[in-house]
Amino acid sequence: MRIAVTQLTTSSDPQETLANCINVISQTAACKPSLIVLPELGNISFLQEIAEQAKKHHCYITLSLIQPTKKHPTSCLLSPQGEIIYPAEQQVLTTPWGKLGLLSNNQDTSFETSRGLTLQGAQLLCHSMNTFSLDQHNIHGPARACENKVFLASANKIGPFLTETQQTNEPLVSLGESQIVAPHGQLLAKITHNETGFAFADINLEDALKKLRPDETNIIEQRRPLLYQALQSQIKTATLTTDNNKVPTTANVALFATYKSNEQAIEDVCHYIENNLSDIIQLPELFFIADKSITHNTEQLAEIENLSTQLISQISAQLRPFQYVCTSLVIEGIHQAVIISEQGLFATQQQLHFCQRYSWSALGNHLQIIELPLEQGNINVAMLTADDANIPEIVNLAALNNIHILLVPFDIQEPCEVEYNLIAKAAEHRICIVAASREKSFTTATPIDKTDNNIFKKNKVKAQKCTGFIANLTITPTQLEQWQFRKFEGYLNRPLVKYQHGKITKALVYPSAACNKLTILQ
Repeated sequence: MRIAVTQLTTSSDPQETLANCINVISQTAACKPSLIVLPELGNISFLQEIAEQAKKHHCYITLSLIQPTKKHPTSCLLSPQGEIIYPAEQQVLTTPWGKLGLLSNNQDTSFETSRGLTLQGAQLLCHSMNTFSLDQHNIHGPARACENKVFLASANKIGPFLTETQQTNEPLVSLGESQIVAPHGQLLAKITHNETGFAFADINLEDALKKLRPDETNIIEQRRPLLYQALQSQIKTATLTTDNNKVPTTANVALFATYKSNEQAIEDVCHYIENNLSDIIQLPELFFIADKSITHNTEQLAEIENLSTQLISQISAQLRPFQYVCTSLVIEGIHQAVIISEQGLFATQQQLHFCQRYSWSALGNHLQIIELPLEQGNINVAMLTADDANIPEIVNLAALNNIHILLVPFDIQEPCEVEYNLIAKAAEHRICIVAASREKSFTTATPIDKTDNNIFKKNKVKAQKCTGFIANLTITPTQLEQWQFRKFEGYLNRPLVKYQHGKITKALVYPSAACNKLTILQ
């Protein structure tokens, strides 16, 4: 099917807005789309006229509007027969090409709505927007496509958003940036100018039925709803550090990636510890093994377990008080994340979700929330390894337990994990994320912008290097108050990201900023 996303200005004059709508629909109809996605159009009185346009051009149209009887925008689908269809909450709509889920407003800034629509069978999420921030275009929207393996088509308004707010004397402008994203995060089409227009792409919705990770793990079958329900009922934060005054303002963290294997890798890490003072040193998943496929060999798995025991002993001997190393190991035949202190094994977190890479490992049934003593105070951390950090439900549960930092020893499987998924989780839950992986290189198709018709065509292939990162938070959300002193740069809640570079990457993170779970992007 061919889908098209649009952008246009709206006005306080309904007739002017209607004229703008009809004009952009007429322009878009020239490419003969099966579906046109319009932005959020506000409180409109001319929905029937737009429905007539769907009938005239024999295509589906989606949009969102504000109804007088409802507080929040309502999405609807207009059929080629001119019908106006309002879906119930988390209801998918069937078309001849596949199933659609409709999003409005800021519904992409958290995982729940998109996940619910996906579980109902949605293959394409149509998002009618009206936003002045870049967060939704460059973080949240693509993350929703990737974590659900669905297509996303988002359309945003352009022109004045608000004339003035309490936070800034600058007028805010809806940014456009309408785009189409593929299930693995590839950008298929985007309107790169802030003007009325459209962009389109030809897609096959059957591609969104293949809910597979690169190792052939099915992302829907990975989910463990009964586990999430059990963990939800067991959330206990009273005994953990919740007093902001006791949480250190900063913590020194470091990513360390050795390119050696086995005993040499362990020695490499010990040498680094001996010469550095980082509070938390994050290593990749099974950092001492370059080829993880050997874990499927029984004899080699036993050797990996022996190395894991040796590793704990050697590393703990090098650590200072209030200094920790996080990685993943094989202990008693089970793959699990660990924190090592000067005393030895400080905490463990068993892998929680099945993945083909570690199909031999038993899964855990508990999410460990660890109170980690640092020299200046205690912080709450959780660890997730294998595919666990890509599962939005389990990250949400960790955040509900008031963690400050999520430690992720992982092995990158596809670029969208570090481009969108984990970054979106840091923003959504206001947590610091420290994620280390061996550097990976992926072959990707690069879209080239044809400025004459705003069509992106994949005509160049290149190698893309991906690494782990440290996602930090702005010190406090009260930075909003400083808007009157600085120019707004487009992002409201984007984490400060430092990507892993070379063997050692250091950063100062702000755990105290995670104490305030206010989500700025509302």
